[in-house]
Amino acid sequence: MSIPRLTALATTAVLIATLAACSTESRDDTGSGGAAPVTVENCGVEVVLDKTPQRAVLLKPAAATYLHELGILGDVVVARAGAYPRGYYDDATWAELETIPMLSDDLDSSGHLEISKEVVLAQRPDLVLGEADNLTRDALTAVDIPLVEEPGLCPEPPSDQTFTDIHEQLRTYGRIFDKAHEAEKAVGRLQRHLDEVLAQVDPDEERTAAVLYPTVGGGTPFAYGASSMVQAQLEAAGFRNVFDDTSDRVFEVTLEELIGRNPDVLVLLHSDGDPADVEAAITEMNGAQALAAVENDAILTQLFNFSEPPSPLAIDGLENIVRHFQR
Repeated sequence: MSIPRLTALATTAVLIATLAACSTESRDDTGSGGAAPVTVENCGVEVVLDKTPQRAVLLKPAAATYLHELGILGDVVVARAGAYPRGYYDDATWAELETIPMLSDDLDSSGHLEISKEVVLAQRPDLVLGEADNLTRDALTAVDIPLVEEPGLCPEPPSDQTFTDIHEQLRTYGRIFDKAHEAEKAVGRLQRHLDEVLAQVDPDEERTAAVLYPTVGGGTPFAYGASSMVQAQLEAAGFRNVFDDTSDRVFEVTLEELIGRNPDVLVLLHSDGDPADVEAAITEMNGAQALAAVENDAILTQLFNFSEPPSPLAIDGLENIVRHFQR
């Protein structure tokens, strides 16, 4: 065989290999057509999806706004469970949610979903978004159903959550659902909204704050520390979290400890129900009038996902905080 022919064959082989490599890389990045698996890291675990999910089940509301931003909420989610208060959503997102059947909206006193495993499996999901106490990653993996949890709600959440995490999670959903282009456009929209909110923050703000999840009906409230999205949210609003020396994301706190730190403002979170009952769970505690925030009525009660975990709703929640406590 002549040298020119060997050269031609070698050149052809290199070209074919290059094209094949490009094709493989493209499918891995986008999950195009469900032909190639997509692997994402979630809560320290590699989650492999063999194809683009078509039958997702929501067990927590946080992912709903992400999927709406991608334009696929009503297309890929076949059922939902948990609390989806109307106050979270704009008209378009709410219209999509109302088309998705509700499996259960039963929550315990701490806001955790109560639902049977059989009810979820009956939906034949190819992806579950969010864990429940009896629907853990291990339980679903055992029946070959992948699970993706919001990183901020993982057993060991990131220690320094920021608004950038919202962008990254949006990109992750873009990979999972083969919507990378839509994800980048949505990142731009969310960043513009965030910039608009930050422009409203008083540069001379010096007050302290605490974010609590009260136990309605009696019981110890929970507070949010330095590893929560609350930390980034309060800093963005110009406040200092009085629990920023606590590395835990969320923990029980006594009224005596709260009085000792005496925040100037309080943000109270809840999953559902009457905001007045949530506020009363703190203000009617014996001795609560010693708190500056209670004495000055510097209290905002808002739905849980407006602060936790990182999601598009956290930008709306930041806007609520900035506007409510403006002086």
